[in-house]
Amino acid sequence: MAVATKRLFVWGTLLALVAAGLTFAFWPRPVPVDMAQVTRGPLMVTIGEEGETRIKDVFALSAPVASRALRIELDPGDKVVAGETVVVRLEPADPAFLDLRTEAELQAAVRAAEAAEVLAKAELERVNAELTYAKAEVERARTLAPRGIIPTRNLDAAERAYRARQAERSRAEAELVMRGHELARTQAQLTATSQIALNRETFDCVVITAPVDGEVLQVLHESEGVVQVGTPLVEIGDPTDLEIVTDLLSKDAVRVQEGHRVIIENWGGSPALEGVVARVEPFGFTKVSALGIEEQRVNVIIDFKGDQSYYEALGHGFQVDTRIVTWTGEDVLKVPLTALFRTDGEWTLFTVRNGEARLMRVETGHSDGIETEILSGVEEGTQVIIHPSDKIFEGVRVTERHGR
Repeated sequence: MAVATKRLFVWGTLLALVAAGLTFAFWPRPVPVDMAQVTRGPLMVTIGEEGETRIKDVFALSAPVASRALRIELDPGDKVVAGETVVVRLEPADPAFLDLRTEAELQAAVRAAEAAEVLAKAELERVNAELTYAKAEVERARTLAPRGIIPTRNLDAAERAYRARQAERSRAEAELVMRGHELARTQAQLTATSQIALNRETFDCVVITAPVDGEVLQVLHESEGVVQVGTPLVEIGDPTDLEIVTDLLSKDAVRVQEGHRVIIENWGGSPALEGVVARVEPFGFTKVSALGIEEQRVNVIIDFKGDQSYYEALGHGFQVDTRIVTWTGEDVLKVPLTALFRTDGEWTLFTVRNGEARLMRVETGHSDGIETEILSGVEEGTQVIIHPSDKIFEGVRVTERHGR
């Protein structure tokens, strides 16, 4: 009997220990969570995007005529004065080389022009002879007609013939001059390119001067060479007259208005610069993102504020980061955005009361992507759970995770 009691006691003790262990193992334990408090403070809503600086008025000088542009001696950064600094000189371009057939045609045209000139000289000699005869006839008629020897009709005929011969001589002289010019023109077409190069200093040049005070931004055609009409040569602008252009998604651009404050960061210096929205362009355009997605974008133009000396190192085409401030609040009830989630279409969060999670519906306002304004639902100082996992539900016991 004593042995049986002893065995029962041993087995009973073992079973009690096992039961206690199982109970301890499966007893609900508080879920470790990350917590934060509902606080009051400033909140600023911004729209961030990369931007690019540019000079407001860039003047691109181009060739007004097809010509030979001499080498441009200016370099980017050189100062220019409006109406004084010579940017580029343009000379007449050399004629095209003549092939054998074209040269033969022009030589034949020269011979034809020479023959036409000889013909015009002969015609002038004939007309002069006719004019001499007509002059003698009219002088004879002027002597005889007053004495009644010949009728007045003959005098009138002689006068008419004399005037006609004078007109013919004027026409013949003009014809001879014209033929001489035609000969010179055809001879000029045969002028060799090498001969033109020797007389280049006698040609008239087109001189293009700077249209405004500023600096040379780019030299687009530095070396001497033939340029066509409209060929860009140099870009000039005032580097102190800068603005920023940034393209926003169209759904963000509708929230931006002229006069909104802009924070300019990552421009290569410190502290952050200040700007103001000058214009939201009314025309959108399609742009493909880095992920290959087509997006509708709108350009927003930003002016710098403050002393120009702070950003004088910036130039045309420099990259900056912009944050356009669309809303600010100084005393805002707010929670971390990561504490919020949707339940049945409404914003909710978990608060912590007496070590237990409580689901609360809240009304939200503005958000800066990190913190969100709370309009109603919780009070300042309330503990909330951030990054709630699927282990968190109404009434579950929680404890704050340490060692983060």
